[in-house]
Amino acid sequence: MNDEKPEIKKLYALSSENRRFTFSLPLKNTIRIGKRSYSVTLKSDEKFGTYILLKNRKYPVEVVRSRQNRYEILFNDISYTFTIETPFSLKRLKVLRSYSGKAESEVIKAPMPGKIIDVLVREGAAVLRGEPLLILEAMKMQNEIQSPVNGHITRVMAKSGTNVMKDDVLIEIKVE
Repeated sequence: MNDEKPEIKKLYALSSENRRFTFSLPLKNTIRIGKRSYSVTLKSDEKFGTYILLKNRKYPVEVVRSRQNRYEILFNDISYTFTIETPFSLKRLKVLRSYSGKAESEVIKAPMPGKIIDVLVREGAAVLRGEPLLILEAMKMQNEIQSPVNGHITRVMAKSGTNVMKDDVLIEIKVE
């Protein structure tokens, strides 16, 4: 009997909006942006905490939350949520998604990067189409994000005072 585990040569990071990023193992201290490669270093010291050094600039990084393979990091004061998947777990995830029926929920995503000023709804609340859900500040303007459907709030991921990127999931609504 062979007790050796198969060697994993790639990992995948899936963002909250299901964008996939591939990482070859072992990890190297270079990243590729477009066609250019850059040298990066992860460092930590008492004065600056943990940071990434890229092109002689320091970008603060902090793991805010981790649970199993799901992580939330704060990178340069912007929050990112993602999961780390092996090739096997990625295939399993695709199979599980193929079995799920038509979604009966509406996902509200950030239409632009900005800062959440106020969340106007709570989980379990009933909402009507056109009702305001939250206030998102972008480019010094406050934008009211409204419900596109009638339903009940099932999840609120947005938190007042946090920064979001375009397409970050803010709220889920069960359609009625």
